[in-house]
Order: sequence, then structure tokens, then C-alpha cells
Amino acid sequence: MITRFAMFEGQVREGHKDAFRAAVHDRLVPLWRRFTTNTDVRVMFSEDRDDGAPEFPLILAITYPDLDGMGQALDCPERYASKDETAKIVAEHFDGKIHHHVTLMSEFSPTH
Repeated sequence: MITRFAMFEGQVREGHKDAFRAAVHDRLVPLWRRFTTNTDVRVMFSEDRDDGAPEFPLILAITYPDLDGMGQALDCPERYASKDETAKIVAEHFDGKIHHHVTLMSEFSPTH
């Protein structure tokens, strides 16, 4: 499995936390869920971090069966629509940058 993370590094503008989160849920999640070949969409909002750690108010993780499937998703119409909508939400609520990381996932069950 391949997981592509979108890391929103920076700050949500003062007083915009609830509106930012609502915009992500209402305007972006429906698009992300329709990305071709995805098997899992996870949206994680930051609640706390270590002192001195960079701020990531939002981390998006979308999982695909393989790199080919991810490539298909990155070229689907919903992905282009989500890029446009993300730009609007960022302009309204967020100061920072977004970068992406692609990971090969291994999953392990607890041993207890």
C-alpha cells in the first residue's frame, strides 16, 4: 500500500480554526473520497505538539493500492477540483505551505 500525505505546515489564522476545519470537512473531504483508486482517506487536525516542533494544523493521508493507482488518482478530475478548492480555503484561513510525502506502508498488529 502507498500513502500520500499532504502536510499543511504553518498556522490557521487567529479565530479561523472552526471555519478552517468545517471548510475541509464540507468542501474537501467529499472530493478526496472520490479520488480514483483510493482505499482510505484520513484527515487529522492537530491538537497538540512538542515544544519547538513545527506546526501542522492539518495532515491529509490518502492510501492507494500502489504507485500506479496513486498516479491515476493524481490525474482524476476530483483531484484538480480539490486543488482549486484547497487554494480558496488556504487563502481564507491558512498561512503556510503544503508539501507532500509518499510512503510505503507496513502495518503491524499489537502483540499484547
